[in-house]
Amino acid sequence: SHVGTASFMVSPDARGLGVGRLLGEYCVDWHRAQGFRAIQFNAVVETNTPAVRLWQSLGFTIIGTVPEAFDSRTHGLVGLHVMYLPL
Repeated sequence: SHVGTASFMVSPDARGLGVGRLLGEYCVDWHRAQGFRAIQFNAVVETNTPAVRLWQSLGFTIIGTVPEAFDSRTHGLVGLHVMYLPL
């Protein structure tokens, strides 16, 4: 009831166009407006450095990584970061 979560992906065709940032900013603003105290993302693929950088730029920190929780086509088994933002 007080820690929100969200999940989304940006189409490869839309990457690099600011879509992820707009979604991320909206998500943070929405959770604040709804009175949430924090947001967590349970599955940010550790090898997706643009996504990790985006969430970090919005104030999220990595609070843990589930090892080998994602089977990447290019990297094999990689970790999923749990990222957290207190509001």
